[in-house]
Amino acid sequence: MKRISTAILLLLIVACSASGDSTTSSQPLQVETSSGPVIAQVDAAVASWRDIPYAQAPVGELRWRAPRPMAAPLSQISMSDNIACLQIASDVGGLPGEGVVGSEDCLYLDIKAPSEITKADRLPVMFWIHGGGNTSGYKGYYDFSSLVKSQHVIVVTINYRLGPFGWFSHPMVQGQAEGLDRSSNFGTLDIIQALKWVQQNIGAFGGDAENITIFGESAGGHNVFALLASPLSKGLFHKAISQSGYLETASVEEAINADNAYPKMRRSSTQLFASMNDAGELGEVTPESIYQVSGKQLMEQYLELDIAGDIPLTTADGIVIPEGGMLAALADESAAKRVPVIAGANRDEVTLWLSRHRYFVDANYPFTRFFPPRLRIKDPDLYAFWTRIRSEAWKLRGVDEPLAAMESAGYSDLYAYSFDWDDQEESFFADFPKLIGAAHGIDIAFVTGSYTYGPISSYVYPESESREQMRELMMSAWAEFARTGKPEIPIDWPAFSAADRNFAHLDVGDALRISQDTATMTSLLAEVKRSERVNDKEICLLVWDTLTKVGEPDYATYETWDQGHCAEVDADAEQAAINAEIIAEHGSTSVL
Repeated sequence: MKRISTAILLLLIVACSASGDSTTSSQPLQVETSSGPVIAQVDAAVASWRDIPYAQAPVGELRWRAPRPMAAPLSQISMSDNIACLQIASDVGGLPGEGVVGSEDCLYLDIKAPSEITKADRLPVMFWIHGGGNTSGYKGYYDFSSLVKSQHVIVVTINYRLGPFGWFSHPMVQGQAEGLDRSSNFGTLDIIQALKWVQQNIGAFGGDAENITIFGESAGGHNVFALLASPLSKGLFHKAISQSGYLETASVEEAINADNAYPKMRRSSTQLFASMNDAGELGEVTPESIYQVSGKQLMEQYLELDIAGDIPLTTADGIVIPEGGMLAALADESAAKRVPVIAGANRDEVTLWLSRHRYFVDANYPFTRFFPPRLRIKDPDLYAFWTRIRSEAWKLRGVDEPLAAMESAGYSDLYAYSFDWDDQEESFFADFPKLIGAAHGIDIAFVTGSYTYGPISSYVYPESESREQMRELMMSAWAEFARTGKPEIPIDWPAFSAADRNFAHLDVGDALRISQDTATMTSLLAEVKRSERVNDKEICLLVWDTLTKVGEPDYATYETWDQGHCAEVDADAEQAAINAEIIAEHGSTSVL
């Protein structure tokens, strides 16, 4: 059907309905949902329904409670700008301002669909879970219009509670709760509630409630694993994609951290309430006062807490996440969902962070500070080695280990990948292919078709045939997986098994290929030990990061590794000292 104006489209809808023709009428722009009627905006053949509430606002006595379904249909749903959960402002992240922005009233979702689909269509539904460390991010930052238009799928993007609102354990919270309210994982429950809303309503938008693919990147990929691990999400989705995900679960005891029993734990509920009390923002900690303090004050104090350690977020509460943690839950045959799963990591994950740190990179201003700084990698061999070890460890712990666990639980359609594309532009200001490469988050643009990576976007994604080939590969692979459970790329992509660890190198041309991974944590750490690129202190810092930064922190192995080689090296303290020295000289550890 040709593109037509909204008025004519609505007239045709009425006419087709009157004639009984149910196979050619286009999708209505107004849709009735369990939350109320919502009207789409149409742009370039994509219809967008925004800011649909999928649960009651988690405010007042509903703070730190499981999300409640909408009590009754609302009046006409109106669209707003930048609806987001409480978090720190970020121009790069699409939330301008200063300090903490957003609202506790944030449980909303957006839907994009082709504007012209028939009533007989039941399109695959792709349910996006944003990243941001589960402390930042929001649904409106990602524009999947290109994916929707080119692949004929429906994409749902959601908000979910963040930081201390999304994941929180304290006796004064769970001690006065019953049922699901006793959980610590309110953000995960939000995602589950959004999936329930989609199951109930997506048919009215032309979507197939029996074909829902969850997908997410970074913390979104972590949350994909959490949904695979949770007994409460069974039947709510049918395929899953984790991009740069990871497994990390706190115990309830760690999340509370009474009497500082876990010295590496930061931002626990005990530390947060003590900090607020010291700042005079809370007064006496009582079951009443913790609900009366403003959300903004609570988030501000949370962000002020030291982050040189572990942050309790996803929690093995025995309700949403089994007490044994996420990895054990994925390996539990009795609870396995056995849906097709893709999991992958980017070849150069950690350059997102290393490229900004003055320990690895120099910055100078050859002109004026009105121009960007010129960046130079101080020791290219050290930088490349550190990047490879940390990034391979990310794939090992964030891809191979969870997929192997699922295989042992009876999953069969499992696919692993490494995202390798790095066809970037060198510049007078930086050698971006070496500095950034296939960094954390680079892959998202090839699924959305929106080439954004902060102020260096034009260098990271220069217009080229390679860029367009990569976009087509990623979009078609993800969409075909959503349709059929099999990712489609120009070469055969064999399923993953723990025995051979097959994975696809997602790239263009001859760089698109299949390999078998052989790296283990033992082999990676052995490389670190014998490398001439790192000095003795750096050996311990790299071993520390490799063992503690992705997945469950393995402090015991750090203490005993290489006959206690690093047992006397307090890596946290050493990193803090390095940072303090850099800050004293430059004012910040960041080159930006």
